[in-house]
Amino acid sequence: MSDIQNNLTAKDFKSDQEVRWCPGCGDHAIMNAIQKALPELGYKKEKFAFISGIGCSSRFPYYMDTYGFHSIHGRASAIASGVKVANPKLSVWQITGDGDAMAIGGNHFIHAIRRNIDINIILFNNEIYGLTKGQYSPTSKFGSVTKTSPYGTVEHPFHPGELVIGAQGKFFARSIDGNLKLSQEIFEKAAKHDGASVVEVLQNCVIYNDKTHAAISDREHREDRTIILRHGEPMIFGKNKDKGLVLDGEHLKLKVVELGNEYTEKDLLVHNSEEVNPGLHLMLANMSYPEYPVAFGVIRNVKAETYDKAVYKQVEDVKEKSSFKCMDDLLRSGTTWEV
Repeated sequence: MSDIQNNLTAKDFKSDQEVRWCPGCGDHAIMNAIQKALPELGYKKEKFAFISGIGCSSRFPYYMDTYGFHSIHGRASAIASGVKVANPKLSVWQITGDGDAMAIGGNHFIHAIRRNIDINIILFNNEIYGLTKGQYSPTSKFGSVTKTSPYGTVEHPFHPGELVIGAQGKFFARSIDGNLKLSQEIFEKAAKHDGASVVEVLQNCVIYNDKTHAAISDREHREDRTIILRHGEPMIFGKNKDKGLVLDGEHLKLKVVELGNEYTEKDLLVHNSEEVNPGLHLMLANMSYPEYPVAFGVIRNVKAETYDKAVYKQVEDVKEKSSFKCMDDLLRSGTTWEV
C-alpha cells in the first residue's frame, strides 16, 4: 500500500481538542506552520507520529490529528527513538522545550543527535519554564530575573546550535514563531532530511518571559538584526540589503561589513549548508546580537548514515547468516532432553 496522499490540507491535521495555550503564545504559530508543512510532504496521515515530553509545548500531540504520545519529562528523545527504530517508515516528530530537552532531557537529546536517528526535533525556545510558572531554564540569558533567580541568574546559557553541532549533529536550523512562512519552509526541509534534524524555534512566552526575543523580532529592526541563510546564496542582510558577512582570516572569525566602496556582494560568504566540516556552521549558529545578526534558516544539512537504517541492516545481516530461522530452531539447538 502506498504511503503517498496528495489531497490533504492543514485542516486535516487539526484535532477536535481545544487548544489551551495562552492567547498570544508563540506555540500557536509554530503549530500552524507545522500543520501547513505536513500536507506538502505528500504522506498519509497514518505515517506521522508526534512525541512530546512535559511542558507547555508538549501538549502538542493532543492538538494534532495524527498518532501521538505525550510522554514524561525529558524522555521524549528516548521514546521517539524507540518509535522510529520499531517502525522506520513513520515520520517521527519530537516536540520539546528548552527545559524539557536540555535540562532533565539533555542526555537523551544529545545522544539522539549523535546516533543520527531519523527524527525531527522541534525545539521551542522561550528561555523560561512556562508550565511550572516562570523558573529560569538552560537557555535563559545571563542575569535573567525569574522566580528562581530573583537577583539574576549567574549561569551562562546553552546555545542550542552549538550543543547540536557539538553532538555531531548533521542538521540544524533556526526560525522564529512570528515568521510562519520561514518556519514552514524549514519544517519541510527538516522532514526531508534523512537523519536527526533539530529546528530551534525562538518562541515568545507572553506570561513569564514576554518580549525575550524583541531585540531581533520587532518590525523596525528585525531585517538589520537577523539574517536568513539559504544554501548557495550570499550572506546578505539588512533592510536595504546593504550588509553582509565575510570571513576575517586574520582573526578566524566572521565579520559584518557594509556594502559600498570597499565591499560588494561578490566579496560576501556564500552559504554552504552541506559542508561536512562544521567550523563555519558553528560560527553561524553562535552569532548573537548586537555584534552579529542572528542566523535563521537551515544552517547545517549534511548527509550521513542513520542509526535506524544501520540497525535494520544489522538485523537483516544477522538473520541471513544465522542458522536459526524460527523459534523452533532455537529451542532445539544445543543440548536437549526429553522429560
